[in-house]
Parts: sequence; C-alpha cells; structure tokens
Amino acid sequence: MTATPVTIAIPSDHVLVWADEFSADGLPDATKWVHESGRNKQGWYNNEKQYYSGPRLENARIHDGVLTIVARKEARSDQADWGGQPYSSTRLATLGRRDWTYGFFDIRAKLPCGKGTWPAIWMVGSQGEWPAGGELDIMEWVGSRPERMFSTVHTTAGSGGNGKGADTPINDACNSFHNYQMLWTAQQVTFAVDGKVHFTYKNPGTGVAAWPFDAPQFMILNVAIGGDLGGAVDDNIFPVQMDVDYVRVYQKSK
Repeated sequence: MTATPVTIAIPSDHVLVWADEFSADGLPDATKWVHESGRNKQGWYNNEKQYYSGPRLENARIHDGVLTIVARKEARSDQADWGGQPYSSTRLATLGRRDWTYGFFDIRAKLPCGKGTWPAIWMVGSQGEWPAGGELDIMEWVGSRPERMFSTVHTTAGSGGNGKGADTPINDACNSFHNYQMLWTAQQVTFAVDGKVHFTYKNPGTGVAAWPFDAPQFMILNVAIGGDLGGAVDDNIFPVQMDVDYVRVYQKSK
C-alpha cells in the first residue's frame, strides 16, 4: 500500500502580501530587487566561478511575463570589480526592499540544464551574520545531478555540509516549470514542490542556535556556476537560463 503524500497549499487564513508577476518588459523592478555583486572582486562563496552583473539585460531580463536569469561564458574584464571569473550571471535579492517573518512562499520556475549549473531560490536572515541569522533554501539544484532537487535549513547549530535538509526527485526540472514552495510558521518550516512535501524542519524549542526563524528573512534568486556543489563545468552548455514565472508571498491576515 502506497502512503498518501503529504501536501501543502496556501493556508486559508493567509493573504497575498507581496508578488512580482514580471509583467513589465526590461530590467527587473528596482523597487523590488537589488543586484548583489559585492563579492565579485574577492570571489564568491563555495569556490563558485561566476561574476554577478549589475543591471544588464544580457544577464537578467523580463520578457512576456517571465524573468530570465542568464549565465554566460564570458570574462567581464572591463568591469572594475571583476575578480577573474570566466562566467557572468545575476544574483537578485529583496535585501533592503522587503523581508518577511513567516508565510507561504510560492515561486514558479524552470531551471537551467547542463553540468556546472547551480540555481537557487533561497532566503537569508536580514539581521546578523551567517549562519546565526539562518538560511532557508527553498530550492537548490545542480546540473550534474539533474534528477534531484534540494531544500536545506542552515543555522548556528548546523550549517554548510551539516545543514538539515532533504532532496526529492524531479525528472524535468530544466524543461518544465514547477512551483517551489515553503510554508514557514513559528512551529516549523515545510518545503514542497507542486504542493508535495519533501522536508519539514521543526522548531526544537532549544533557542536561537537551532531556530533563528522568528526574525525577518529576505529572498534571493540566482544562478551560480561551478563551485563546491555545482562541480565541474561543461563550457558547451552556455548560455543557460533560469526562467521565473512569478514570486508570490502570502501571510496571515491581521
């Protein structure tokens, strides 16, 4: 007998509080997103190999209701903050624009294909250093293992390779859109794809080291290349892209 899968949906007492439907062609909405590029010169974390561009249509554009983040095989050596990276990409964040404590997060996206790609949809604490502020990885995916998608929680009690999480099979993540979802309450954080739950992290009640998630987090959308998780890069795949149909955030109505 096959067990009925656990599912989640928008809670009945939640309302839409923030969204980007990507309805206006051109660059991402600067009132909602910033282009993070602060570690280009010294290099990004986890030995990643990409340079993150500022506002630039070649790396992040909206067209026909979809945000497309494009990673390219190019050395942006004309940029003052270039750190020798052989690839360009974009890292968009709501940092300084909007953050949230608790809610239902729903992001519909299609991921890039090819070895060396490492797209992510994730959230980081708005206050304090990492990992003390916490990190919630709604979706991480690597092209070297295209049949699995990861969701992970990082805290002081367990971060990096010691983060708590799980993966789930998705056979067509880079060919089809899927809904990557998270329901975050004071009691637990639940992760799902298309409503089907694959991981729940419960508040152990032991304090902030294992549960920093009673404070605001902001969202990040990015495509990293290579690095500790992305692995070896196949240069024949470029350009590659992550398409995002929408980002929607729901919270309890007052």
